[in-house]
Amino acid sequence: MTMFDTVLVANRGEIAVRVIRTLRDMGVRSVAVFSDADADARHVREADTAVRIGPAPASASYLNVPALLDAARRTGAQAVHPGYGFLAENAGFAQACANAGLVFIGPPASAISLMGDKIRAKETVAAAGVPVVPGSSGSGLSDAQLADAARGIGMPVLLKPSAGGGGKGMRLVRDEALLADEIAAARREARGSFGDDTLLVERWIDRPRHIEIQVLADEHGNVVHLGERECSLQRRHQKIIEEAPSVLLDEGTRTAMGEAAVQAARSCGYVGAGTVEFIVPGNDPASYYFMEMNTRLQVEHPVTELITGLDLVEWQLRVASGEQLPYKQADITLDGHAIEARICAEDPARGFLPSGGTVLSLHEPNGHGVRTDSGLSEGVEVGSLYDPMLSKVIVHGPDRETALRRLRAALSELVILGVPTNAGFLRRLLAHPQVVAGELDTGLVEREVDGLVTDGVPEEVYAAAALLRQSSPVSASPVDPSGWVDPFSVASGWRLGGTPARTVRDFRLPGHDPVQVSLRACPAGTELTFGHVGEGAQPPEPPTGTCGPLAPLPGGRETARLIERSPHRLVLELAGVTHTFTHAASPEGTWLGRDGDTWHVQDHDPVEASLTGAARSGADTLAAPMPGTVTVVKVAVGDEVVAGQSLLVVEAMKMEHVISAPHAGTVTELDVTAGSTVAMDQVLAVVAPTAEPGEDA
Repeated sequence: MTMFDTVLVANRGEIAVRVIRTLRDMGVRSVAVFSDADADARHVREADTAVRIGPAPASASYLNVPALLDAARRTGAQAVHPGYGFLAENAGFAQACANAGLVFIGPPASAISLMGDKIRAKETVAAAGVPVVPGSSGSGLSDAQLADAARGIGMPVLLKPSAGGGGKGMRLVRDEALLADEIAAARREARGSFGDDTLLVERWIDRPRHIEIQVLADEHGNVVHLGERECSLQRRHQKIIEEAPSVLLDEGTRTAMGEAAVQAARSCGYVGAGTVEFIVPGNDPASYYFMEMNTRLQVEHPVTELITGLDLVEWQLRVASGEQLPYKQADITLDGHAIEARICAEDPARGFLPSGGTVLSLHEPNGHGVRTDSGLSEGVEVGSLYDPMLSKVIVHGPDRETALRRLRAALSELVILGVPTNAGFLRRLLAHPQVVAGELDTGLVEREVDGLVTDGVPEEVYAAAALLRQSSPVSASPVDPSGWVDPFSVASGWRLGGTPARTVRDFRLPGHDPVQVSLRACPAGTELTFGHVGEGAQPPEPPTGTCGPLAPLPGGRETARLIERSPHRLVLELAGVTHTFTHAASPEGTWLGRDGDTWHVQDHDPVEASLTGAARSGADTLAAPMPGTVTVVKVAVGDEVVAGQSLLVVEAMKMEHVISAPHAGTVTELDVTAGSTVAMDQVLAVVAPTAEPGEDA
C-alpha cells in the first residue's frame, strides 16, 4: 500500500506536536488546525501548514466536525489523525471522515461505538472469555435503578460514565446516603464531557492496581500486545505517573493478561493501536478484571515505545495505510524500564485547582534516557478552555531504580515560569518510600497527598527577593573548585570586622506586621536577617561579626542566605532549601522562581512582597478558586442555606469544583449566573451568617 502524502492532525498541544514529529520523520506533510486561542501555539508553528477552524471554545473549533473536514479538503489531506481527547473516540467523526473519503487513523467506527459503550463492551469481552468487574447490567438505567444496583452490589461502588474515559465523571461512593447527589454530579459531568450522561455502577475493589495492555492490530487479522503499563498512581481517577513494565506482574500473569487483551481486541474487530485496561487486586495479581478499552492512542504510550523500540504513531499510520504487521507475539521483547510524569497546569498548594498564565520562561529536560513531549513554548498563554496537561517527561533506564532516579532529576530541571504546575509534587511523589518500593495502588496518592504538598515558599524568601530586586547590586563571591573564597575579590562590601554592608530596611508582607531585613556582607555572599517589628517593639540590631551558621531568630524567623545574584537570577537559601528566582520579561516586571513549583514575586512601593493569590476574601464571601465557567447555580439572593450546602459549580479544564456555603446563613449577594466566565478569586456570592442567640440580627 502507498503511504499518505498529507495527514491532518485534528488536535492541539503536546499530542499534536508529537504526531507531527513522526509525520516529519516519515516524510509525510502535516496539517495543523487551531482555534483563535492557539493561533501562535507550538503545534501550529511546527506543522507544514495550519488552518484556522474557529473561535476559542472547543465546541466551535476542535469539536467542529464540518470545520475539520473542510480543513482536510482544502489542504489535500488523505487521512486524519485524531490524537487523544476531543474527537479521538467519536464514532460519528470516524464515520464522517470515511464518508468524506478520508482515512481515519484509528479503529473503525463500529469498534469505537462498541467499546465506547462500557456496558456493551463488558458484555462483548465477557462473551469472549475475558473476566469483567461485577456491576450493573443494561444501559439507560434511571437514577433509582442505579441506586438499587449499587445497593445490590454493596458499598463501596464506583459510578462511571458509559460513554467516556480518563476518569471524567467517575465517583467513588462509600456512603449509601450520598448516592443521589453523586449520581446527579456524575451525570452532569459526563454530559458536559461526553454529551452523554448514561452511567453504570461497578463494585469498588479496595487498594486496586490499574494495569493496562497495549495492543496493535492490522486489518489483515493480526493482533499483538506490547506488554503492560502500570498506571496506579492517580489523583481523582486521573493518571499522573505511568511506567512499564509493572513490578507487580510475573511472566505468567503478564502472558495471561496479554492474551486476554488480544481477545478483547479481536472481539470488537479492532484495527490500529489501542489499550485494554484491567483492574487488579494488589494482593492477588492473578485475579484481574477488564475495565474498558481505549480505542485510541494513550497519553502514556511513550513508555511502551521506550521499552519496545517501536514508534506507535508510525505504526498507526502504516496500519491505516493498509500495511500488515511484520511482528508475531514472540518477536515483541521488553527492554529496561520507562516512567512518565504528566505535567499539568494546576496548583497543588490550592488543592490542585487548574492554573493558567503566560509561559514567560521555559526549560524542558533532555539528555541521555530523557524525553519530553510538550506543546509549550515561551510566550504561550495557558488558559482554562482546554485540558490542563501541558507536557510529559519520560525517562528510560536499564532498571526501575535508574529510571526513577533519572525522572526525579529531569523534573528538577524543568522550568515553566508563569504557570503553576504539579512538577514539584510529582518529584516528591516519586521519592515516596512506597513508590520507590513499587507498593502502589490507585488510592496511594490521595492517602499521602498532605505530606506531598508543600505550604509554598517561605515569606522570608519572597520578601528577600523583593528587597534585593530594589536594592543596589550585591554580588556573590566566586568559589573555586577547592571551596576557597578570596574575600578581597568580592564586590559585596565585605571587610574585616564584618561590618554590615547594607542598612536595615523596612517592608511589610500583606496581612503581616512590618518586618525588618538586615543585609550583611559575607565572604560567600550576603546574609539576610529577619525580625518582626510589632507595636512598641525595638528594631533588631544589625548583625555583626563574621558569618556563622544559620540560626533561628525570635518569632521562628531564620536567616536567608543570598547564594548568587545577577541581573537575571537570584539564589536564596533558607533552612537548607535553595530557592532560585529567574527574571523573565513581562509588562509587570514580575520575578518568578522555582523549587519544583512556580511562584511569583512582585515589586511594590513601598517595598512589599506579594504572593500570587494570597489575597483572600472574608469568611462570608465565596470566590472562584480557579479561572473557569460557572456551570450550575443552585441558589438565589435571599435563600436560606446551611453550612456545607452546595451553592454553585465552577468548571475549568474538565474539572468541576463545588462552591459550598461556609456557614448557615442567607445569600445576600450573587454575582454570577450559569454560563458566566470567572477569573481566579473573583467574588461569586456572599452568605451572611445566621445570628447566634443573643446577637443582634
